[in-house]
Amino acid sequence: MMKKRNIQTDVLIFAVSFLIAVLFLIGSILKTNMYNAAHHTASFPKEALFATQKDANNTVSVTADTRESTWTKTFDLHNEGIEEPNYEAYTVDFYVKNNTKDEVRGFTFRLDFHDTTFLQSAWNGSLEIHQNVAVNEIVDTIPDLREFEPSRHSLETFTADGEKLVWMKPGDYLIYTPSTSATAMEVPINPYEGTVPGIIMYVPIGSEIRETMSLDLEYAFRRNLTRESMFWTSVALIVMWIISLIIHAVTSLQIRKYQERHERDNKIINESMETFIGFIDAKDPYTNGHSVRVAKYSKLLAEELGYRGEELERIYYVALLHDCGKIGVPDKILGKPDKLTEEEFEVIKSHTIRGGEIMNRFRSIRDAGEGALYHHERYDGKGYPEGASGERIPLIARIICVADSYDAMNTDRVYRDKLSKERIIEEFERCKGKQFDPKIADIMISLIESGRLED
Repeated sequence: MMKKRNIQTDVLIFAVSFLIAVLFLIGSILKTNMYNAAHHTASFPKEALFATQKDANNTVSVTADTRESTWTKTFDLHNEGIEEPNYEAYTVDFYVKNNTKDEVRGFTFRLDFHDTTFLQSAWNGSLEIHQNVAVNEIVDTIPDLREFEPSRHSLETFTADGEKLVWMKPGDYLIYTPSTSATAMEVPINPYEGTVPGIIMYVPIGSEIRETMSLDLEYAFRRNLTRESMFWTSVALIVMWIISLIIHAVTSLQIRKYQERHERDNKIINESMETFIGFIDAKDPYTNGHSVRVAKYSKLLAEELGYRGEELERIYYVALLHDCGKIGVPDKILGKPDKLTEEEFEVIKSHTIRGGEIMNRFRSIRDAGEGALYHHERYDGKGYPEGASGERIPLIARIICVADSYDAMNTDRVYRDKLSKERIIEEFERCKGKQFDPKIADIMISLIESGRLED
């Protein structure tokens, strides 16, 4: 039962620990998916968009930079006969920088215009144009402004020097979406790297380009599961679980082999002892099985006294071999039906000393000789071989004394029939404090009355 309970406990522990590891793994997957599904935003007003120093707290930052104006055009917006160039072209590069260990899987930005601007070109992305936002909004998407065909779109344009440009008025805005094509290489943005989409636009000569626009960025991350700390915790737990399982399996196998070997050795020892005891009991057919019964009675008495486990087994073996000294007693004395002479009784008594000497060589059982040597001592000091009394008699010998006497009274002998249950109880009551330890005698009486000895 204990072994089965230990196995159930081990299974429960491994099941719970594996469940915890799996929960950590599931938690890391859910946390990563939630992070990847989230959309982040950042705003860059006019003064921040063109700033050379960016806030280090921004996970993704955008810096706009203008190249030197290279050419000009004349925009006669109201047919005023203007002939001199009044607009100049700027190339604005938008440095989108990933400041994290995660991959930016996609981004868009909204570019708001605060002054009249004309768009000529843009690269590596599409533009969703919003014109006349405050009046009658026009929304149209240009996949690639470099290949802009006005006839295919409803957008308001202006022709300058034969070139049609998209006309953006104050309040208008565009939404830039980077291209996902292999040639564009805009997204994804690797950790601590960036990309540079750009736009060519015309603004009034002399105006401050930094005051003409502001930008709002929206982006999302793609975090690898291995970047999540909970994932590595789950991996560590699973690795520890596997190692523990292997160690437990190897240890259990070794313990099982040891237990099997131990049980086999015990079986050999038991059989050897029982064979040896069989030789002793066989010398007297009236006491055949006596040693085994005394060993069982002694174990029951010891259990009632509070002994458990290996100590009970030790008491059993010591009691089993308590009469081993009889191996040297002649058969004619052991089986004599008549009253023994004084010399013959002395030979009988000598079996205790001889047994003590034999058992003292049995060093694998602690105090093995005490049972054989002292089991005929009496509590009142009138026993043999030493005449010890009371607590000076080893406890194991006092136990065997009671068990041995019970078996003697409860079996047929050459000189008398076995006694009745009532008579045996009377003898134990009468001899308490004389031949027997009173406490052990009371336990024996209780065992007799409950019928446990018969079982």
